[in-house]
This record gives sequence, structure tokens and C-alpha cells, in this order.
Amino acid sequence: MQGSRRVFSTIGLIGKFGAPDVAGEIRALTESLTRQGQRVLIDAATAQSLSLHELDSVARDVLGQDCDLIVVVGGDGTLLAAARSLYRFEVPILGINLGRLGFLVDVSPERMHECLGGVLAGHYTREQRFLLRARIMQGDQCLRDEVALNDVVIHKWRMARMIEIETHINGQYVNTHRADGLIVSTPTGSTAYALSGGGPLLTPNLNAFALVPICPHTLSDRPIVISADSHIEVRLAQSQTNDIRITLDGQIDHDLGDGGDRVEIYRAQTPLTLLHPADHDYFKILRAKLHWGSRPA
Repeated sequence: MQGSRRVFSTIGLIGKFGAPDVAGEIRALTESLTRQGQRVLIDAATAQSLSLHELDSVARDVLGQDCDLIVVVGGDGTLLAAARSLYRFEVPILGINLGRLGFLVDVSPERMHECLGGVLAGHYTREQRFLLRARIMQGDQCLRDEVALNDVVIHKWRMARMIEIETHINGQYVNTHRADGLIVSTPTGSTAYALSGGGPLLTPNLNAFALVPICPHTLSDRPIVISADSHIEVRLAQSQTNDIRITLDGQIDHDLGDGGDRVEIYRAQTPLTLLHPADHDYFKILRAKLHWGSRPA
């Protein structure tokens, strides 16, 4: 949907930690935006990591509360971390790609000032992406409650051996997977680990999850796409040991522990809002990143 014209009065900047080239881009952005009369706040952890001590910095939560636009400078991993910490504030995020693939951070450095100027003038596309909520349970006790934008992965740990897990959807038994693990992916995450595991590409507007087994022992154990209104429960077989972990977005992990543990996965209530340049084309990004063939001249 084309964004209506509005003024972003306070802009927050988040950068990839430990990347000197990102520090230069953030300084340039701050100078440019300040000249245009914008108030600019830097994420405190970013300022600390990149030695941006001369810039006005605040804690991440304050950034979410005070800003009406967040600009993330880095790669998809930087945006994933920013999304998990800021989605609940419902502040839109724009990504500038200084990483590698860049499915989420889709503005190139060469077009950074042009695209940001267009966004500030009201020329942008607004898109909502839902997140996953994962609750690690033991009996009636919730051991951990996390969110993920890309995926939740239950996988083996330490030993090169299969694990055995059961999936239940809306209380109904689905399958017992004997595999290296299981990926539960959002449409956003369908271009990430799930794609490498043989899962389908899901366009971002789909209200769906993909369940993708990792190296299953049985070839008939195939990926399945289900409604994102579903409630997924992943149970560990009673024979399992402590060699199983859960990883969210490739950035947060937790031991699952005893065989009685289970993971409950469902759609988070509050979505993430992404802003794109007005000429954003999802399929053009897929063609470029996945090296698909182009239309004959």
C-alpha cells in the first residue's frame, strides 16, 4: 500500500555492531537528516559498538517510544534483532543494506539518500510482517517466551545424530519426525534457513507458516504449509537427552532439556511494519538475490 504523506519528526538509527563502514554511513545520515530539520537519535548499543560517542544516543526501548521511524543500517541479521526488540512499539522500520543478501534491508547504499528522501516526503510502501511467538514449556510452567521474525528451529546439538520430535497442530497429532530438526518459518523466513532446507517460498502477504524438516530420515517427510492462525506444539520424544536446542532467527538459543519439554508456537499478536521505497518490487529482489533467469529481450 502506498504510504500517505506524513512527517517523520524523530528518526532512530540502528547499525551493525563492530562494522567501521556502518559508522561512516550513520554519521553521514545523521548530518543529512539534521540539515533537513529532523531530530535524530542513535541506538545506545550501536553508538557504543561503533564509537559514535559524539551523537545523541538513547536506550533501545526509548528509541522505540520516541521515534516514529527507525532506519536500520547493516544486513538482515541487524534488522532481525531490531525487529524483535521494537515490533511491540509499532514503529515502522526501513532497512539499508550494507550486508550480503539483503532480503529485508532492501535499500542499497548508493540509493540511501535518494530513497530516504522519498520516504520522508511520503513516497513509500508500507508492509506488515507477522512474527512467531515461541513458548518453551515444561508441564504448566513456561521456561522461556520469545519472538522471531524469520523462524523457530528445533535441532540437534553436539552429536551428529537424529532427533525424534512430534508435531501437533490445533491439538491434532500430525507426524513424528526423525530428522536433524524442524524449521517453523514465517513467510519472511521462507527465504532463509527454510529455503536451504527445501521449503517453499511464501510471499510476504500470506497468512501461513511453513514446517520444514531438516534432513529427514524418511523421504516422505515433506515440508507442509499451514494457516498462521494455527497453534503448533512440538514435543520431544521421551527417549531424548539434553542434545536438543531451540534457536530463533539464528540469534537466540535455549536448551530444551528433558524429554517432557515441548514448544508452543503461534503467530504473535502485534505485527512488524516495514517501509520500502515506492518502487519496491518483491519479485525483482527474488530474481536478483536468487539469480533467477530474466525475461528474454
